[in-house]
Amino acid sequence: MKTPLKQTWDLESIFSGGSSSASFHAFLEELEGKVQQLQSQLKAGKVPQTVLDTERLDSVLNSLQELFNGASQAGSFISCLTAQNQHDKLAVQLGARVNTLYAQGKSALVSFQNLLAQTSEDIWQKWMEREAIKPISFVLTEYRNEAREKMAPELESLALDLGVDGYHGWGDFYDTIVKNMTIPVPENGEIVNLSVGQVANKLDEADRSVRQDVFARWEEAWTQVEDYCADTLNHLAGFRLKLYENRGWTDVLKEPLEISRMSAQTLDTMWQVINETKPIVVKYLERKAKLLGLEKLSWHDVEAPLGTSTTKIPYDDAAVTIVEQFGKFSPRMADFAQMAFEKSWIEAEDRPGKRPGGFCTSLRLSKETRIFMTYAGSPSNVSTLAHELGHGYHQHVMNELHPLNQNYAMNVAETASTLAELIVSDALLEAAEGQEKVALLEDKIQRGVAFFMNIHARFLFETRFYELRKKGIVGAQQLSELMEQAQREAFSGVLDEVHPHFWASKLHFYITNTPFYNFPYTFGYMFSAGIYAFAKKNPNGFADQYDALLRDTGRMTVEELASKHLGTDLTQADFWRNAAQVTIQDVEQFLQMTE
Repeated sequence: MKTPLKQTWDLESIFSGGSSSASFHAFLEELEGKVQQLQSQLKAGKVPQTVLDTERLDSVLNSLQELFNGASQAGSFISCLTAQNQHDKLAVQLGARVNTLYAQGKSALVSFQNLLAQTSEDIWQKWMEREAIKPISFVLTEYRNEAREKMAPELESLALDLGVDGYHGWGDFYDTIVKNMTIPVPENGEIVNLSVGQVANKLDEADRSVRQDVFARWEEAWTQVEDYCADTLNHLAGFRLKLYENRGWTDVLKEPLEISRMSAQTLDTMWQVINETKPIVVKYLERKAKLLGLEKLSWHDVEAPLGTSTTKIPYDDAAVTIVEQFGKFSPRMADFAQMAFEKSWIEAEDRPGKRPGGFCTSLRLSKETRIFMTYAGSPSNVSTLAHELGHGYHQHVMNELHPLNQNYAMNVAETASTLAELIVSDALLEAAEGQEKVALLEDKIQRGVAFFMNIHARFLFETRFYELRKKGIVGAQQLSELMEQAQREAFSGVLDEVHPHFWASKLHFYITNTPFYNFPYTFGYMFSAGIYAFAKKNPNGFADQYDALLRDTGRMTVEELASKHLGTDLTQADFWRNAAQVTIQDVEQFLQMTE
């Protein structure tokens, strides 16, 4: 691989000129024209009475795909612009325009779904058996079932239109809050104002006095904006609850489970096994406290490094390591990662003005991805980089599929990314010795703690918050109390100081495209661990088998996916217990090495 590598991404090859791009503005105008064309097609569309009638709807289906692929391309580009520079006001304005396109596209989809819902069972079966339609019959059946459980099409369309300036508008407002925040922290003997993303990277500093000081400043900063965040969160939840009420839905998990294509039984079984596993994780946290010279860990200690993990890993070294370790599992994964690094698909530079967190976004028309993060050289940053490249590879293997079959849910998306992390961390761990091995093992276990405990706390908080929100507005102080209770329960009471304002500081609570942006992460972690355990027992040809599993993630439920490719039942505890063994074995090894 050619080094040195650029740490800023190339957006010019997508649309030249950033938010002022003439080609992007022309692209949006073209999409707006396609919306009008699609609306005209749907007005003329009729419920099919014969198989021949279904063929006349093929053009509508093609137009829908073109529109959503185009809107996805535009949305990904805007996400990149606003992430790299939170003060790009023109990009924010263009984002509102893209949100309108999405709403119009979804409104058109609602009309199309209504045609599907009204089609007789006899014609429907014949329609799904058509050779051109059979490959996408799973998704079309989903569309049909969704329509039968929602409001009348005109009301669904109205809700989508109102959501642009209502529901999604509140999500955008949270971004405005965060981008205008700066937090004063000491650096090189003076106080400097840093962005939220930059300060977040300092919360796992090796020096505990630094962590304590930064965490106190972090909590204070979110306390100052808590009323804005509380209003935002309440209105997001209020919109969602009112929509559910009008659809006749009583369970707030109905939509996130359907989006994830998984059953409540699978989710319950997964949490059951995680709760069974927590005692061994508690032993790890207690041992970590002892190694840090503490009676109990505080929130800012959980991800604190031990031993030599304080060493900074240069970006180029991280890239070489990731490509090498991916290659041991799958040459195609390695080739993809190398291409992403060399073609500057990754934005990793540590600078002011960037939004916090990391993501991978797909450019459907370009058949490319872009990865965003702020790289500061920690093992955790290397894990994030591998994680996002895992997302990118998932989309890469699906690029040639029918567009409708590329819409995989967040839980299986997190599977590919978490497996990529496992590949890198396990290979590095195997080659390490002594204190370096302890540090790498501890970094790996930390991710298990995040998925078993941190994510569980988010899930507990959000389910309880929604029940309270049904009765009225939940104030900032009560939100902090709810969060503290959830964290203490999820961490089995092992923490001293917790993070009451986590509900304000965590972007995931404010994302409007996916409700309950929490349990899919844990599913992805556990599912990937189960796949990894399976791969170790069946190494020959598993790379091909893995690609086949990824390609099916957009056209079957997770239960069907596991049954077909792994021969297992996700509603039963056995698979999850095998998956949990990955973390249990790591903790047991850590306890032995640090005795």
